[in-house]
Amino acid sequence: VLSGCGVYDGTEIHEASAILVHLSRGGAEVQMYAPDVPQMHVIDHSKGQPAEAESRNVLVESARIARGKISSLAKLTTTDHDAVIFPGGFGAAKNLSTFAVDGKDCKVNKEVERVLKDFHKAGKPIGLCCISPVLAAKVLSGAEVTVGHEEEEGGKWPYAGTAGAIKELGGKHCVKEVTISFAVNFHLEREFGTHVDTKNKVVTTPAFMCETELHKIFDGIGAMVKNVLKLTGK
Repeated sequence: VLSGCGVYDGTEIHEASAILVHLSRGGAEVQMYAPDVPQMHVIDHSKGQPAEAESRNVLVESARIARGKISSLAKLTTTDHDAVIFPGGFGAAKNLSTFAVDGKDCKVNKEVERVLKDFHKAGKPIGLCCISPVLAAKVLSGAEVTVGHEEEEGGKWPYAGTAGAIKELGGKHCVKEVTISFAVNFHLEREFGTHVDTKNKVVTTPAFMCETELHKIFDGIGAMVKNVLKLTGK
């Protein structure tokens, strides 16, 4: 499920691409969706500032990442799919919800809320990375998620305050690293690269919540995808 195109006002493109690569490697068939709604605003990514005179549509912008093969989120149902995954990017906090503005008092897009609740009720896994775990924390009471560390640590975790907001939303935050580290065996993916809430079948990984090398983010996302696919039982 995408939220636009571009980290500051939509989907984080590297995260979306990494998810798609790992899903492809895992043999999954993929369909992309996005809500057919206006973006909260448009950011000039070269300046990091709002482009006041512009307006864009989340579905239309997400189609850039999907290479045109995308459907309205209203068409997404649990009967057609085994799992759902949400990349991060500020679009998750601006277009899929109002978290960027309202914090713990945020509202979630009605179709996003429906999808999360439907997959949860059906016992089908939900994967989220970067800032998007706030969606699960808001909608699925008591869900265990991670956005990484709870302290900034000199700028390494610039969005560490999100962990506190997750707790205020009713979720449980679990401190995790961005990727597996010095793994002796692949079971450590569950401990380092991701958090797996086995009760709720919610799998999360910090991704770009951490200032680190791109390959580490790519590997952490791979661990998330691998655990999502594992939870499908297929």
